[in-house]
Amino acid sequence: MSADVRPISSISDAEEIDALRAVVEGTSGTTGTEFFEELVRHLARAIDVRHALVAELAEQKTRVRTLAVWDRDHLDSNIEYDVGGTPCKDVVNGSLCHYPDHVANTFPNDQALVEMGIRSYLGVPLTDHENNVLGHLAVFDERPMPEEPRRLFIFRIFAARAAAELLRLRLDLQLSESERRYRDLFEQAPIPYVYEDTETRFVSVNEAAMKLLGLRPEDVPGTVGMSLVADNPANRRQLDRAFEDIRLGRERGLVELELHRKDNGQPVWVQFWSRPEPDGKHTRTMIIDITQRVLAEREKARLQSQNAYLQEEINSSLNFDEIVGRSTALAAVLDHVRAVAPTDASVLITGETGTGKELIARAIHSSGRRKGKPLIKVNCAALPAGLIESELFGHEKGSFTGAISRRIGRFELADGGTIFLDEIGDLPIEMQAKLLRVLQEQELERIGGERPVAIDVRVIAATNRDLKQAIVEKTFREDLYYRLNVFPIHLPALRERKGDIPLLAKYFAGHFAAQFARTLDGIEPESLRLLSEYDWPGNIRELQNIIERAAILSRGSQLVVDPEFLGVGTRRNSGEAALPSSSTPAPVNTNLVAGSDSPGGTNGSLDHVERDHILSVLEKTGWRIDGPRGAAIILGINPNTLRSRMKKLGIKRP
Repeated sequence: MSADVRPISSISDAEEIDALRAVVEGTSGTTGTEFFEELVRHLARAIDVRHALVAELAEQKTRVRTLAVWDRDHLDSNIEYDVGGTPCKDVVNGSLCHYPDHVANTFPNDQALVEMGIRSYLGVPLTDHENNVLGHLAVFDERPMPEEPRRLFIFRIFAARAAAELLRLRLDLQLSESERRYRDLFEQAPIPYVYEDTETRFVSVNEAAMKLLGLRPEDVPGTVGMSLVADNPANRRQLDRAFEDIRLGRERGLVELELHRKDNGQPVWVQFWSRPEPDGKHTRTMIIDITQRVLAEREKARLQSQNAYLQEEINSSLNFDEIVGRSTALAAVLDHVRAVAPTDASVLITGETGTGKELIARAIHSSGRRKGKPLIKVNCAALPAGLIESELFGHEKGSFTGAISRRIGRFELADGGTIFLDEIGDLPIEMQAKLLRVLQEQELERIGGERPVAIDVRVIAATNRDLKQAIVEKTFREDLYYRLNVFPIHLPALRERKGDIPLLAKYFAGHFAAQFARTLDGIEPESLRLLSEYDWPGNIRELQNIIERAAILSRGSQLVVDPEFLGVGTRRNSGEAALPSSSTPAPVNTNLVAGSDSPGGTNGSLDHVERDHILSVLEKTGWRIDGPRGAAIILGINPNTLRSRMKKLGIKRP
């Protein structure tokens, strides 16, 4: 046998030890490609062969791809090939294959084997712990390779090492793929997720969370979650409970919370759920965006408040659909109304008490572009001193003692419409500065609020005071005056438009006749003369009250006004009036006693009768004024009107 075809030499004890040392030392510090290259190099040397390869199964079980190939004295390029018709076929099917000699004769179709002159082959499958084939390890040579237990022993050790590394790579790949899928799921999930430490510093967040919180990728590391939380009592209570649960290692249920976006500071409302990590240093948080729900609830609350307010206005007996009168003075006022109504200019209506300033405000609103939106009235003189700011601008829940829920202020109720600030001259000086800021900035802040609320409101103000004199006396701000007095309208007193008195009297007579289910054909001529000659210090409101009183007491088909109502005198009989002499009118007897034929057979002044009637209704309603079962509804008057009459008549709840 020639030198080239002499059999591969047997392995001595020393060579076996060296081989084992080689497999340990030569591959201990390497992984992956470098590991397999060192493995085949040391394997070929350890068992004295010229060729060695390690391969893994490709996507199809009939194909393999090499991970490292040793060819005589160097590493060769990796290849992928079909195992059919090669000695590797049985190996990848799970069998150890050893062809000591003439292997090319057995596999004549293996062109590479034939061309290389290979005579011997030894291959072993690489399997996992469940005996699934991952690939194979093979050595081959141009020389015969007799069976030898030591060679096979060393070969199996190398194979076990190769199988372990191949399995590790497979697991790493699976882990990487799993992590990639998790990252994709994490990043693309529609629900925002945050991974943070116990100081709420963000470690990672997904795209949905970045979008919700207004974060850029470079903003994420180091962003402190607590810096995005709105500082208000409700948030603080929720967070205290949540952090206590996290500290104790308990899972926390959904919490409601107000946050501010990092990019623009806009508020968002969320619910979140946090789970502490086993390391105790991190938490995973799932966030649910409930901003639209919160805004919808707020809008619902605003509309409910607005509806309640408007219902109260509808129930008022003082809301008239017409401005009655034909006088030149009134015509000039209406010309001003028609001119300013289509604009958004602020209007300041001045005039004595009772001249109809609210009616003019309503006419301006209903003739303008905002007529489809609410007109909200605020009587500045009637607001309790401690609640003015809350009434005008609203407050947040918990912002002060007794603030058990959020309150929408009158300005927010008027958003898109008009606010009528009646008796503006009685607004406290400290509130005037806040009102001025709202008018200038077109935004407000609720008491306890963190962010301004933009509003779009037209302002109409009214007063019976001399605001210029109030400015001199330092009780009214000059800058607020000029802000309101863009378009002034002055209402003439009733005594300056006496030609309108008969029209107004007939209008009120018809109104109250319908309200009291009475039939009145007109007004007694003498009564009409008395009404026309009276100076009306209380203006239209006084005229209305006189006609209402007369409508209650009149028994015929015509409305009769008792001269005593005007402080003129007393009637001699049911159809005549005692006209005053040319001298000073007789003093008014405010304790006039009705005759035995007065309503109900009771004696007493008209005020006394009215007082008893109101008291009777109040006692029946348990002193409830407002609401569907309140005294105001039963009496057919506005609750504020009832309160005013109670004050005038000295009626106080016992």
